[in-house]
Amino acid sequence: MLRGGEREVVHKVLMHAGAATLALGAALPALAQEKFPAELAGQAMLPAMTLVQPPADAPAALAVSGKFTLPGQRIDAVGTVAGTSFLSDKTAPRPTGLSLPFAGQPVQGFSGIETLKDGTFRVITDNGFGAKANSADAMLMVHTLRPDWASGVLSRLSTTFLADPDRKLPFVIVNEGTETRYLTGADLDIESVQQIGEDLWFGEEFGPYLLRTDRAGKVTGFFQTEVDGKVVHSPDHLAVATPAVPGKVSFEIRRSRGFEGMAASPDGRFLYPLLEGPLWIDATQTWETKDGKEVLRILEFDVQKQAWSGRSWKYALEANGNNIGDFNMIDGETGLIIERDNGEGEAAQACPAEPKPECFNIPARFKRVYKIDLSQADGEGVVKKIGYIDLLDIDDPKGLAHQGGHDGKLTFPFVTIENVDIVDADHIIVGNDNNLPYSTGRAIGRNDDNEMILLKVSDFLKAR
Repeated sequence: MLRGGEREVVHKVLMHAGAATLALGAALPALAQEKFPAELAGQAMLPAMTLVQPPADAPAALAVSGKFTLPGQRIDAVGTVAGTSFLSDKTAPRPTGLSLPFAGQPVQGFSGIETLKDGTFRVITDNGFGAKANSADAMLMVHTLRPDWASGVLSRLSTTFLADPDRKLPFVIVNEGTETRYLTGADLDIESVQQIGEDLWFGEEFGPYLLRTDRAGKVTGFFQTEVDGKVVHSPDHLAVATPAVPGKVSFEIRRSRGFEGMAASPDGRFLYPLLEGPLWIDATQTWETKDGKEVLRILEFDVQKQAWSGRSWKYALEANGNNIGDFNMIDGETGLIIERDNGEGEAAQACPAEPKPECFNIPARFKRVYKIDLSQADGEGVVKKIGYIDLLDIDDPKGLAHQGGHDGKLTFPFVTIENVDIVDADHIIVGNDNNLPYSTGRAIGRNDDNEMILLKVSDFLKAR
């Protein structure tokens, strides 16, 4: 989900869209990593407007979601607040065709995927509507999906709702006074998931935290984040409070830059949560960089010891301001990381002069999956980027695309692409977060569906 912090960045880009586009375009040819081909092997969609009903024992307030999306207002009437793209210019809002609030809980955008090795995949619903303040009626959910690549249908097989009945979380939650204590997007922002044994582990963005639950979604463990032996905080960390008078608030991670991706070692011994933004370095009063590029920490959590190991690596962004979308391991040393810009829509439909509702004012220009090698880190711990595939240049020689394909190609021009995992020795799966009802990357005026694509990338997966 495009968060409040990301929207602030986007608004700045909107003010200087032409200059930013030229700068990015000029930077692209200088990138040195090898580009590998990607061929479409399948595409499946779950319609954007897919809702589930809360459990019977959930508070009545959760029967309708999205009541708090207008700042400073509460809107209870279903379908009365029109959705517009996060990336719209304020002078030319681009409608998505859907309206809030919703009668039910939207399955909506997926952030974090895990291959279950039987043709199904575990995914998590993003925290709700983009921020703590507007997601108090959005339930935290985990789903099992089955794509039918031939028909293009992405089916939801099951849904699990997260809850904290045993009061493992050390802070007040929205449903504190209930017996079941279902969790919402105002409590936590889960962004990645891994199953180890009978436990589910979640990388969380608000704290950032690690969360452990059982298979039924009941919280069984909670861990604050440590880097170099010290607890680190975002502005939404439980220990951070707004001061009574103007002054410095101490935190080391930007809002909405906590754990976005989280991989696991093949043996289940370690988790590798990856921060979405760089750390603040007090000594230099700057964000952590290498050769001018922001670097993101990959941390190591020892599952057996239930503690941070103290080891970490660094992932260097290709352009400052880019974001990562997901992280999963291929084997014990190499992994897949999505790196993307904050644009949506094909460049061919970009606004030529000024923003208009019928064109993309910030088109997608950088959407990649990188292959990294933890064992080939440099002396400062920066991992090697072996190569990448370009999600804006997918070959479709067999015409397998069910939507978005043309001239033997498919693009994946979504602002938030937050799912990637290996399927087998030749294929990976990639999916978007459709930010319901705030993204229109596939078609003007229509909210994006939840899309999954299967990509044949044999050479990419073999590369060293």
